Amino acid sequence: MGSFKTVCVFCGSKSGNKKIFSDAALDLGRELVERKMDLIYGGGSFGLMGLVSQTVFNGGCHVLGVIPTALVPHEISSHAVGEVLVVSDMHERKAEMARRADAFVAIPGGYGTMEELLEMITWSQLGIHNKPVGLLNVDGYYDCLLGLFDKGVEEGFIKPSARDIVISAENPRELIEKMQEYTPMHEQVAASKSWKVEAPDIPTS
Repeated sequence: MGSFKTVCVFCGSKSGNKKIFSDAALDLGRELVERKMDLIYGGGSFGLMGLVSQTVFNGGCHVLGVIPTALVPHEISSHAVGEVLVVSDMHERKAEMARRADAFVAIPGGYGTMEELLEMITWSQLGIHNKPVGLLNVDGYYDCLLGLFDKGVEEGFIKPSARDIVISAENPRELIEKMQEYTPMHEQVAASKSWKVEAPDIPTS
């Protein structure tokens, strides 16, 4: 896969109950800045979203927030970070994020974060994209989810090769390095050109 330039980060609009989550968001932001990588994220000004985006923006890299109209008054403060793209709904938001990003990273978050992560994993499995998908497993936050993936393999619902779609690490530097070394090895369901999605020009590399 090699290097990539634009990273989409899925994360919570809340900060969580432990300082370690905020620290990880700041560390990820600094790691992206150090590598001169741009950020795409959910557009919110609060929580881990706000910490990552402000860090990347302050570091001089481009920040694009993609947010549905209905969430603007709830997740954006009076001063938005970087460029903001307002879209009609959640489906368009995810399609735009997927189309514009070279790689995806999920850090701790709630239902929305996990849903976005799982969709990108599924799209890779299906063959819609072949971009690296990383999971920043801060303080064991995603241990149960990773365990569920392993259970899926054990019980015959997930192919062992498809389990390798998910790249996980406990710190941002290790995660980005592992993602840069990622080569898709799983058997895709269909080639990317076979799919018609909301953003049909999603690049495959």
